[in-house]
Amino acid sequence: MLEWVLIAIAVAAGGGGDAGDRSGSGAATAAIDVPGGPYRAEDQTPSGQFTTAGEVRPILGMTKANWVALREYDGQDLLYVTHLMAWRCGLHEVRYAVNGGPMRVWPMPPCLEGTAQPNAIRTEDGLPFVAFGLGEVQSVRVELLYDDLSEDNHEALRQDVLMP
Repeated sequence: MLEWVLIAIAVAAGGGGDAGDRSGSGAATAAIDVPGGPYRAEDQTPSGQFTTAGEVRPILGMTKANWVALREYDGQDLLYVTHLMAWRCGLHEVRYAVNGGPMRVWPMPPCLEGTAQPNAIRTEDGLPFVAFGLGEVQSVRVELLYDDLSEDNHEALRQDVLMP
């Protein structure tokens, strides 16, 4: 149900519209060099399956508080990126830093284009979390590089993302 609400919000916010207004006419040939790149801007023709930056940006923009979650489990802090994995189509890269440390690239599985659910998370995609010592994670900064080469970021404190 929540997914349909987010889809409706994204379409109302312009997520299903022409992304050319946001990326400019030269975006298809623009490039950006980042640690995992260089990347090129991809075609932003809406797919209807939320596989472009234009389609996922409105949803991710409205759900920044859900980009990461933190769980204390078995004597560890588990930092989850499940939400970002579920909306990974339309992203080139996800980077994160813990407690102001260096940015690390989160290895995202490929988008399953040509399937009924291109954003599906499969068992072979790996675990959607990384472990730290219990109480170690006090803040997390996340940076997204969309496939149109735009970027967004969010910083969260432990108490804001800690699961009960």
